Amino acid sequence: MTRAGPPPAAPARRGRGRRPKSATGTHGVGAPGATATKSFRATFVALWRAYPDAHCELNHRDPFQLLVATVLSAQSTDVSVNAVTPELFRLWPTPKRLARADLAEVENVLARLGMFRQKARHIVQLSQSLMRDHGGVVPRTLEELVRLSGVGRKTANVVLGVAFGAPEGVVVDTHVQRLSQRLGWTEHSDPAKIERDLMRIFVSRDWDALSHTLIFHGRRCCTARKPNCAACPVKSRCPSAFAGELVGRKSATKKQPITPRPARVARARRLQ
Repeated sequence: MTRAGPPPAAPARRGRGRRPKSATGTHGVGAPGATATKSFRATFVALWRAYPDAHCELNHRDPFQLLVATVLSAQSTDVSVNAVTPELFRLWPTPKRLARADLAEVENVLARLGMFRQKARHIVQLSQSLMRDHGGVVPRTLEELVRLSGVGRKTANVVLGVAFGAPEGVVVDTHVQRLSQRLGWTEHSDPAKIERDLMRIFVSRDWDALSHTLIFHGRRCCTARKPNCAACPVKSRCPSAFAGELVGRKSATKKQPITPRPARVARARRLQ
């Protein structure tokens, strides 16, 4: 299957983009300052150059298949979703066909996924909504997308960014959350607050590329456990380098600081 959607746009050259009004969060009151914002953007550019092929790894042929695959990816890996969607889309390749599908048959195809019964219900119901309310066409606004069964803000922005090149926010999955914290771009753990921080730091034309780039880096280098800091292309810019394995981890305690102390980071680097 081929992947739809435009490739990530090149990050704007520094000084030519619209300067964000602030980059709040618990960085302190107001923005982190022009110097910090410039540094954050430079880190993203370095990562973007390290992963020029960063893209959505859910296989799909069109916006509808992307929408369905993204709904199925909740609490499931892209690999596991890609294992079931070929048969799913062979049997029900369009909203019209899936809207008329027998729910038990859809459940059978999705049985290898977690929460497969709930997901089967969601994709059948969203297909029915597409046929009833949108003429069988995937809508192009966040407001309309989140009204569909099983579609939240994150799923909607995946579709808007990948299929239409017009995200209305930053997709914050577990990788984006973890890396944003490790890189010092946010001190929040709540995805909605992290998204607001990222939207204020980065210009809107970079939002789609930002999430794909962080996801690629998170899967290939800055993993939740034992991140490969020695091979990281931005280790010299990362405040958590060689000392941040627990930063952004779901198992972290509430009292655990998000960003390691500079002294600890420096000591860890000397030991490498």
